[in-house]
This record gives sequence, C-alpha cells and structure tokens, in this order.
Amino acid sequence: MAMTYREAVDYIHSLLAFGVKPGLSRISALLERLGNPQNDLRFVHVAGTNGKGSTSTMLSEILKDAGYKTGLFTSPYVFSFCERIQMNNQNIPQEHLAAVIERVKAAIEVLNRQNIVPTEFEAITAAALLYFKEQQCDYAVLEVGLGGRYDSTNIIPAPDVCVMTSISLDHTKILGDTVEQIAAEKAGILKNGSICVTTSAQDPKALAVLQKTAAQTHCKLTVAPLQPAEILSESISETVFAYGGETYRLPLIGRHQVENAVGVIEAAKYLPRVTAENIKNGIQNTKIRGRMEYRNTTPPMLLDGGHNPECAAALAAVLRQFAPETVTALVGMMADKDCEAYLHTVLPLCKTAVFTKPRNPRAASPETLRQTVSDLPLQTFTAENPKEALRLAREQTQADGLLLVCGSFYLLSDLF
Repeated sequence: MAMTYREAVDYIHSLLAFGVKPGLSRISALLERLGNPQNDLRFVHVAGTNGKGSTSTMLSEILKDAGYKTGLFTSPYVFSFCERIQMNNQNIPQEHLAAVIERVKAAIEVLNRQNIVPTEFEAITAAALLYFKEQQCDYAVLEVGLGGRYDSTNIIPAPDVCVMTSISLDHTKILGDTVEQIAAEKAGILKNGSICVTTSAQDPKALAVLQKTAAQTHCKLTVAPLQPAEILSESISETVFAYGGETYRLPLIGRHQVENAVGVIEAAKYLPRVTAENIKNGIQNTKIRGRMEYRNTTPPMLLDGGHNPECAAALAAVLRQFAPETVTALVGMMADKDCEAYLHTVLPLCKTAVFTKPRNPRAASPETLRQTVSDLPLQTFTAENPKEALRLAREQTQADGLLLVCGSFYLLSDLF
C-alpha cells in the first residue's frame, strides 16, 4: 500500500532521533541507491548565516520569470512541510512528497542493513533532488542547511553560481566559535569552475576567508558593491531601491534585504538567458513566509522566525523605524539559542511580552524566558500552550498597536 503524506512526514521526523552528523558519506551512499539524480541537474547554491531563504527565493523567482522550470529547496518550513521542496514556487503536492519519501525510505532501509544511517536532513535533501530530477527541472536552487562543507546539499557538482550571504556567529558548537572558523565551513561549497557572489557588506574576516578559499579552489569570487544601492522609499511592507541604473520594488522589510537583493542581482547576471527585466520581476514577486512577514490583520501582525543576534538586530531596526508606539511580543525560543542576547535586543522596543513554548523538545520554558528579561521595564505573561498564548497576546495588543510573533520558526509553525 502506498505511503500517505502523513506517514511520509512522520517518517522524516522520526529520523530526527539520529541528530545532526556532518559528513557527505551517508548522503553519497543514499543518492547512489537512488541513481545519483544530482548529476543530471544544474544548480544555484546559497550559503551564509542570515538571508539564505530570502536570497534563494529571489533567485528562484528570477529563474522562473526567465522561463526556466525551477526547483527550490529551503529549510526550515513554517506552515507546511511541503514548503521545503518547491517547483516554480509552488509547494510539492502532498502525494508527490509521499511518493519520493517512499523511495527514499526504501533506499535507507537497505543502507541501514549496512550500518549506514542517514539523518533527517539527508533524507529530505535526497527527496528534493529525486523530485527535481523526475520533474526535469532546468535549475535547482539549494539553500544550505548547516555550514557548507559537510552539509548534505554540498554533494552536488559545481553549481553555475553560488551566493554567500552575510556570515556571523551561529551554530557555534558545530561550526566553530569564531567568524573565521564559520566562514571556512561555509566556504566549503566553493568549487572549481564555479562562481561565488557575496557583497561588500560581508564581515571583513569572513571575506578574507572567502577570498583565500576561492583562490585555492579556482572559483571566481565576485564582491558586489553595496554603496551604489540607494533606498528611494520604504514601508513596513515594501522597500524601493535604485541600483545599477535600475529601480527595484522589493516586497520585504528591512535594509538588510537590500543587501541580499544586491547579491542576487549580481549573481543572476551570471545565469544564461536572464535579463534585467527578469531580475526586476523576480525580486518584485518574492514572498517570504515567516521572515519579517507583515500581515494587515486585526491587530496587525509581524511574524519573524529569526533567532540569532544578527536577526535580532535587523528586527530591532525594523521596529524602531516602522512600529507603532505600543508593540506586544509573543515569544518562543529554542533553549540552545542565545536567548538572552536576542531578547535584550528586541524586547526593549516592546511594552508587553507573552512567553510560550513551541512544541519542540529543544524549546526553552516560558518561565525561563520571562526570568531572562526580569531587568526590563516590561509587562510579562506566560502560557505553555502556543494557541492560548496567541489569544492572550491578541488581548494585550492595543487597537493601534502591533503584535510581534518572534523567536522561532517552530513557534510560527505551531500557530499558523
């Protein structure tokens, strides 16, 4: 009997028990069992600490506008598991996901008998590559999951172009505790014969590592200048900017998104058949779920699943510039994140905070988060259940205020 969608998702989640295990040997063995679909595809590869999802989605929209059948692989998902694998910016149909996961499961069962145990991310990467091959897509845009060098997406041959978004401290227990160490891991996606694009806003220490790695791997590195980009107008729902003699409408919030867009513009110029009009259309059509996503509801809501210090700083900048006087925050976070730094960056800009616990074993307790900000002049509440917390947060949000839901993509998934 064929696997159902629910069975497919449950199976993938069951592999979380095997944790995160860097290395390419397992994904290599798994793809070998599946016929090495990655060898018949063309790729755009996106790595970095922040901005990978936005960058990947913009590039996918541009390729689609240029007439390419375009696959997109991102993580994590916010509202539906099917978001992680898309074709022409449409989620993989549930029945197709079930079909490819069934084939991946059969291959994994064979490997398990050889004591090869693929992880959850390796399984979903294999499923995406298999789906893209079967759909005969022209390009696949792959967002790196963790790091770069040993991330399962790095099993691909040299991409046509790769993009390195801003690099900062994140996943320090796995990738290293300095920017240079983390940059070295992420630079592992640079391959001979490929092109890598980053921007002049890149951390200088990270940029030095990228330049050294590019020279060693014979990968062309382009550093897109950010200085010519001029913001013409901005609101909580759109940024209009000029760059290279063109005007772009970007339906994303925050000046950091202009940096991402400049990297995308320069990367897209290396892709065949892509015109200036395709680039403008692709950027204008970009929609990002759960990343500074503004919803004109009652009360208005701003959803942001970012969790590291750089995400917190970007969110704080948006709140300072666009938020009304009274902001109520609904917060849930993973305990292994730098909760103190995040909360002390974002919550001073809020009047009220409701803390809750996403349905994830790594989630921090609401009371722990509350105690973390006991030094702030903030009205605080806790609610264990995310749905109850949302109801409470809505009650606390004034008619002319803003409800900010933030701290974790897992929280957004639980709620929406």
